[in-house]
Amino acid sequence: MEYLIGSIAGLILGVVITYILLRRQGNSIVKEAEIKAEAIKKEKILQAKEKFLSLKEKHEETVNEKNRKIQSTEDRIKNKEKSVSQKLENLSKKEKEANRIKENLDRQLELIEKKKEDLERLHDKQVNELEKISGYSKDDAKAQLVEALKDEAKTNAMAYIKEITEDAKLTANNEAKKIVIQSIQRVATEKAIENSVSVFNIPSDDVKGKIIGREGRNIRALEAATGVEIIVDDTPEAIILSCFDPIRREIARLSLHQLVSDGRIHPARIEEVVSKTKKSLNEEIIETGKKTCIDLGIHGLHPELIKLVGRMKYRSSYGQNLLQHSREVANLCATMAAELGLNVKLAKRAGLLHDIGKVPEDEPELPHAILGMKWAEKYGEKPEVCNAIGAHHDEIEMTTLISPIVQVCDAVSGARPGARREIVEAYIQRIKDLENIALDYDGVSKAYAIQAGRELRVMVESEKVSDKRADELAFEISQKIQTDMTYPGQVRVTVIREKRAVGIAK
Repeated sequence: MEYLIGSIAGLILGVVITYILLRRQGNSIVKEAEIKAEAIKKEKILQAKEKFLSLKEKHEETVNEKNRKIQSTEDRIKNKEKSVSQKLENLSKKEKEANRIKENLDRQLELIEKKKEDLERLHDKQVNELEKISGYSKDDAKAQLVEALKDEAKTNAMAYIKEITEDAKLTANNEAKKIVIQSIQRVATEKAIENSVSVFNIPSDDVKGKIIGREGRNIRALEAATGVEIIVDDTPEAIILSCFDPIRREIARLSLHQLVSDGRIHPARIEEVVSKTKKSLNEEIIETGKKTCIDLGIHGLHPELIKLVGRMKYRSSYGQNLLQHSREVANLCATMAAELGLNVKLAKRAGLLHDIGKVPEDEPELPHAILGMKWAEKYGEKPEVCNAIGAHHDEIEMTTLISPIVQVCDAVSGARPGARREIVEAYIQRIKDLENIALDYDGVSKAYAIQAGRELRVMVESEKVSDKRADELAFEISQKIQTDMTYPGQVRVTVIREKRAVGIAK
């Protein structure tokens, strides 16, 4: 019994002690939690304060930036207002000055009018006094003065005529010789016709009718599109193409060949074929230039220079084909440079390019040597080559040893017997001058010299040139040719004004 009571007492005591210990432990945990919570609270408050300060600082920066922009805008507005105010003040001053000048001018005009009236009164007074003194009226005095001047003019004219007659007798011999020389020169140029025509062979004479077309419209369309005179005569199975420009003749020949092969010949088809032929010939010119450079071993030439080399195939110089002449000069330059121990490639290059200034698409004012030099400089040729091109006719000073070589080889190629005929060059220049005279007039779109320069066909724009103006234009061009040129026989000027309307159905 005692033992049981002791056990119960011990158990109760253990429970009490355990409760006391657990309570103490719980209080310590609560206190520790409270301490941690307080620390976290303080840390969060600090973070919140820091974030608040950061946001406040950013807000203040934003506000300051906006204030600065507003201030800058206000400054600009103030400056503009100030500038506008100054301009208004200046305008006001100028307006006042203009008003003052206008007032001065008005006063001066009034003074001038008064002086004019005074002068008229003075003039009338002097005339009246002179009439009283002389006893003649104004009209009678004027008539007597006119008669006196007539007599004097007749006397002077007779003296002048007599002087001219005597001078004419003294110079008659020289004038006669000059007329004879001019006649010989004009007649001599007719020999050039042989080198300005091409013969186009046709399969049969029946094709001639198709080429001519109804009332000649096909042949007129072909002549207008190419600038070549087409001569259809009694020559069997052949048509003659006449033009001083070899490129035009070639375009006409190729166009005719395609038209005859196709069989469809009418004005619209002719224009289409001629346009395609021109493009095709341009491509052929480029191929010719490339082939020439390959044959001569010349590399790295600019495409534009290659095109100019190809155009030389259709250009003659004093009757000598320009491309053959340039190839000949290039080979001569290479041989001579090799003998002298100079740069063979540069010499050959300069020899080939020395006459490129002779094949421009328009008619420049510069000599061909200077024009060729400028082209070579433009397209990146070396200074030695450029100087040789520009100096081969002594237009500029020679600065390299290649320059005299090109000059000598050019002379050797052109001076050999049978190489050139001066008559052809003069003839072609005369034909070009004929066309250029017509092209100088406003409203002229095309001008073609045909029949070896005996006829000039001028195409005008119908919007700019009326029928009446076309008649005047023909007269003016003929008078200009008569005044400025020397030519054989007569030159017929034909002005063509065509109104063309085109509609497209879709």
